Amino acid sequence: MQIESLKVFCDLAETESFTKAAQINEVTQSAVSQTISTLEKHFKSLLIERSKKNFRLTPEGQVFYDYSKRILQSFDALHSRLQELEGIISGNIRVATIYSIGLHVLPPYLKRFLKEYPTVNVHVEYRRPNQVYEDVLGNVVDLGLVAYPIRDARLEIVPFRKEPLVLICHPHNPLAKCESVRLKALAGQKFVSFEQDIPTRKAMDKILKDQGVSVEHAMEFDNIETVKRAVEIDSGVAIVPQATINQEVAKQTLAAVRLEGGDFARPLAAIYKKSRVLSPAMKQFIALLKENL
Repeated sequence: MQIESLKVFCDLAETESFTKAAQINEVTQSAVSQTISTLEKHFKSLLIERSKKNFRLTPEGQVFYDYSKRILQSFDALHSRLQELEGIISGNIRVATIYSIGLHVLPPYLKRFLKEYPTVNVHVEYRRPNQVYEDVLGNVVDLGLVAYPIRDARLEIVPFRKEPLVLICHPHNPLAKCESVRLKALAGQKFVSFEQDIPTRKAMDKILKDQGVSVEHAMEFDNIETVKRAVEIDSGVAIVPQATINQEVAKQTLAAVRLEGGDFARPLAAIYKKSRVLSPAMKQFIALLKENL
């Protein structure tokens, strides 16, 4: 029996999906099923109740999971410690990020990290916020990058920067002539917004409500790029992170207006499972994110 078999079992137990367990371990679903069968034969115990409707560990399977998890954590800690002693920074880092961070914040950090640590392979997935949390908790990725991080007892949250928020509008919009604007001036404006389940949208709604400002949500999208395109055709105004609109402002397809009357910035954070042992490469990656490039 190999350590990889224990990992496949634990990934299956945590994701409750043969498909996801296969994806995480880069094997086929058939290989996952064969691994489980081999473990059950070896220990002469039924570990999983096989049902089309429900996935459930047997009592023996739960015990097997608990002990396997401890073994894997000890193995990861051993591997990480040996790498630290030898000064080795290598391996793989799997990252899930929301679109705005992945497209507009991460690139310079990734470029510098790969230059300093060429033997580390960083794989980046662009995901909706809820999917980032699911991927981190399901061990599909090592790290998640999110805005307005949601506290969860299973997660470690590492804040790494705050992004100023600005109002964007079509260059011909009367607001484009203003250097700055108070939120109350936006009352009644047509807004191009993020979808309601997006954390940035929830934060914006709270800010507007606290200021007693009511707006008309004309359009709703799940990513920053589509929001910008809608504002470019004058479908409304939007409040977005300043770092995401530098190109459009330079090309004069969008106008950016500073918001006054408060500290309008969205917090960004890296998240990972508390049970995860950070490799030297992951520690260096997180440390780099905290720097001001």
